[in-house]
Amino acid sequence: MAFSFSRFRRKLDAALSSAVRARYLSLSARPSLPEEPAPDPRFLRYSSPDARPPLDHSPFLRFPQVRHTTLPSGIRVVTQSAPISASHTASIGVWIDAGSRFEAPGTNGTAHFLEHMIFKGTRRRTARSLEEEIENMGARLNAYTSREQTTFFADVQSKDVAVAVDVLADILQNSKFPDHAIKRERGVILREMEEVQGQVEEVIFDHLHSAAFQGHPLGDTILGPEENIRGISRVDLQQYISTHYTGHRMVVSAAGAVKHDEIVNMVGRLFTNFSTDPTTADQLVNANPAVFTGSEVRVQDEGMPLAHFAIAFKGSSWTDPNSIPLMVIQSLLGSWNKSIGVGNCSGSQLARRVGTDDLAENIMAFNTNYRDIGLFGVYSIASPKCLRELSCVLMDEIKRLAYQVSEAEVVRARNQLKSVLLLHIDGSTAVSENNGRQMLTYGRVLPFVELFARIDTVDAAAIMETARNFIINKEVALAATGPIQELPEHSWFCAQTTAQ
Repeated sequence: MAFSFSRFRRKLDAALSSAVRARYLSLSARPSLPEEPAPDPRFLRYSSPDARPPLDHSPFLRFPQVRHTTLPSGIRVVTQSAPISASHTASIGVWIDAGSRFEAPGTNGTAHFLEHMIFKGTRRRTARSLEEEIENMGARLNAYTSREQTTFFADVQSKDVAVAVDVLADILQNSKFPDHAIKRERGVILREMEEVQGQVEEVIFDHLHSAAFQGHPLGDTILGPEENIRGISRVDLQQYISTHYTGHRMVVSAAGAVKHDEIVNMVGRLFTNFSTDPTTADQLVNANPAVFTGSEVRVQDEGMPLAHFAIAFKGSSWTDPNSIPLMVIQSLLGSWNKSIGVGNCSGSQLARRVGTDDLAENIMAFNTNYRDIGLFGVYSIASPKCLRELSCVLMDEIKRLAYQVSEAEVVRARNQLKSVLLLHIDGSTAVSENNGRQMLTYGRVLPFVELFARIDTVDAAAIMETARNFIINKEVALAATGPIQELPEHSWFCAQTTAQ
């Protein structure tokens, strides 16, 4: 959410089976801090038939130390300071284990509506004075809502860190939610909904979640249906805050020109009015786990020039041992865009086949993790006349992962994955976000030395075993829109996953 106008965004955010041949790996750039929880033992399990030493990434993965402290309220504070000579800016934000999947029945859209309303004035600041204060500092105040998390963060000059912490504490604890602002934001969100409906990729992944998680909040959209947007009240917003904005589900993450002890002291002094309810997001998820359903959503639209469709399999949770191999599988399948024109030379066999035969405008492998489940598959945009042949190639390449994968292509996929992960932490904003999200999902920040060692342990045998466990004889979820009359039936896609 840009300061006064929310911008909705998704995180199709970025894994190993229980194998007979397994070894355990636990590496760290430095000894764990005393308060750092131990990782889930299942997440440390890997298959590797070759007795070979792991690559040593430590020489080029020396990052500033990550420090974290848990306050008596349950709020966790995590910081990663940059050298003063290298950074004069800082990013600080609040990451909350609360998203659309935690909304009460009939209130879908409340979490996102609250994201809008949190900037509309507090008991100390009017909406206008808040905007002027941010602009006068040359700062940026932003927010977004996903299915499992809500985030509010600020990018400021180093001298304004204390003001940023005060602003975040104020808007999260003292927002007034005036009726006139609620009425105005209904219109803003309804216009945003119209914009999202014009973004076909967003629509496809909403349909895909609806197909894969039928009857579960994880299958609902983040914005919610129009009737809910028109009916959400101040009571709904206050109830959501009091229920889900609790200390034990909150992480304050800061990066850049920050000092850990100073941030801890400021948060301890200013973040004082949050509930100390010890209920965790994991407990709520365990009480209402998501179940994958093999089904489809098709929206025929002959007015569209191209067909858009996504096929997906049940994926893994964040901490499942399969999460790393599935990340490598996503990288192995890769992505391709016709406008770039390098498909014939791509290391991805799927991209080469699609590019050589001109079967699509765009393909993109995806792997999305949630607390208890995930989705992975391929999203495609293609001419109607290519849908059948493209579908055959997609399913052929997906199924091939279970039986015929070379070490060379796995090495390429691992290297590409590591590059992508490093590129995602460019700047204090990205570092703050990465650390805050990992504290919510893992309970700690994984050192890159450890993460890369985990990735390098995934070989061709691990990829094939993971693919057999997640693809062969498994259900398929499908979402499609556009001129899709030539797209094979859902039963055909399911039939392609049968064992050889």
